[in-house]
Amino acid sequence: MTDIAQSLHTKQHDLRQWLFNHALPIWWEKGGDREKGGFFEKLNLDTTPDDIDRRTRVAARQVFSYALAQRMGYAGETNAAIDQGLAWLNGPARNTHTGMLYAVLKPDGTVVRGEFDFYDHAFAMLAYASAFRVRPQDRALEYAAVAIRDTIVATYSHPVRGFEESNPRTLPLKTNPHMHMFEACIAWIEAGGDKTWHDIAQMIADLCVEKFIHPENGSLREFFDGDWNPMMGEMGRIIEPGHQFEWAWLFIRWSRISGNAKYMKTAIRLIEIAEDAGTDPERNVTIFELWDDFSVKDAKARLWSQTERMKAYTALAQLADSDEARRAAVIKAVEASSGLQLYFNTEVVGLYRDRMKPDGTFEIEPAPASSLYHIICAIDEVSQLTA
Repeated sequence: MTDIAQSLHTKQHDLRQWLFNHALPIWWEKGGDREKGGFFEKLNLDTTPDDIDRRTRVAARQVFSYALAQRMGYAGETNAAIDQGLAWLNGPARNTHTGMLYAVLKPDGTVVRGEFDFYDHAFAMLAYASAFRVRPQDRALEYAAVAIRDTIVATYSHPVRGFEESNPRTLPLKTNPHMHMFEACIAWIEAGGDKTWHDIAQMIADLCVEKFIHPENGSLREFFDGDWNPMMGEMGRIIEPGHQFEWAWLFIRWSRISGNAKYMKTAIRLIEIAEDAGTDPERNVTIFELWDDFSVKDAKARLWSQTERMKAYTALAQLADSDEARRAAVIKAVEASSGLQLYFNTEVVGLYRDRMKPDGTFEIEPAPASSLYHIICAIDEVSQLTA
């Protein structure tokens, strides 16, 4: 075994041990709310819950996390966590008149924000796909996802392509919910879903290549007007390197599914920008925001961006067309894994930091439950690369 392959195996082992022995037990035993249902939004650094208003996306992400944990061979409790997340999505979070989901609720289930949120619904569809992968006999999971999907298509489709944020329209239109809709479609394709998932994924992939991507430098913009032109002013110039890595990971997967190499080329350019302009070599972390001239807008570094860097490089290594390209991608995957591990330096093992300041120190704040989704997905990607 080469030195770099050994380094990757060591990282994979250490990350899985942290995840299986510490993080997954804590985020169910302490993060699951046995009294009111669902999951706590955050845990304080002593593992006590920070019982604030709950975003529906958190329950969806925890369903994803524990379903994936089951597929990864985790021997701890998963079914109870999946059941509790699904019960929240199908119960307090669901508008029984429309079948759609409220975005934010109080811990007792009182609705705080009930209007349509594209982002939250994308994660609900991903949650149902993840649960279906481990419960293929439960067709209700597929029916629930298809019902949400078809309502979004019928009610929130953009006049040309893509989706609106609301009906009537509000601006800006955003790339981020489309990215997670793309992710949910790919998950359903892999779970054996119907052709419509493939059609929507193809539409989003092409919308991204033709509209979201800067035609001159290949970067990915975040905010658009109603005609898919970048928003005027500063908002239209924002680039998030973490999202560049995340879109790249999805495009690499889509390149394999679609058989079209153009998406791989897009992914490689997104990775180049996110690494060269958006990753700080001194801290070994991917920063939060750039301007479209690749100058730094916000040098803090969020945990989730490090996981997306890992995922992009592990996916790139899996489809590398030469030993040299694979080795280069593996080296970067190891670096990214080391960057992620910086966030795991907490007094209670299994919790994590969320925001690194430009000087390399961390904000002292509760750990967000929503980050477990990012972490377990990245660790699973590394595990697949070493399998």
